[in-house]
Amino acid sequence: MGNASHFALFDLEPDFRLDQDRLAVRYRELARRVHPDRFAGAPEREQRLALEEAARLNEAYQTLKSPSQRARYLLSLQGEELPPETTVQDPAFLMQQMELREELQELQDSADLDGVARFKRRLVQDQEQLNEGFATCWADPRRRDEAERLVRRMQFLDKLFAEVRQLEERLDD
Repeated sequence: MGNASHFALFDLEPDFRLDQDRLAVRYRELARRVHPDRFAGAPEREQRLALEEAARLNEAYQTLKSPSQRARYLLSLQGEELPPETTVQDPAFLMQQMELREELQELQDSADLDGVARFKRRLVQDQEQLNEGFATCWADPRRRDEAERLVRRMQFLDKLFAEVRQLEERLDD
């Protein structure tokens, strides 16, 4: 597998829009091939290499599976790495995030599982819009700032989705 890009590892062209089913199938094929258990009787060096390849494969799969991580990775392939934590300079977006968090807190306080489901559907729609926006601009160097701004927004949504999942788990118990 060497040091090929995550995309090359899965025989995919670098693009934001990916066939997730094809990615998953290819991942399973490669995972079977490099699984450390297959090298249990091999010399220590081969076992270590298999373990390293399996870890690299898992990292690549997790990166490409996640829209925000895939977006960050695509931008990093074009040059500068996007800093992991960058302040969003968009007051309207930040206000929207505060309102969403307040709404989520109200849903938690009222233990409204149906409301959480509606809230989550809205987040999915927001995520789809961000994904589409990024897909149309990431490859254009003149739109790099816009692409970076969209990635930061995707990261905010990722955190909000994690909070929603935690709330769902608490309310299901």
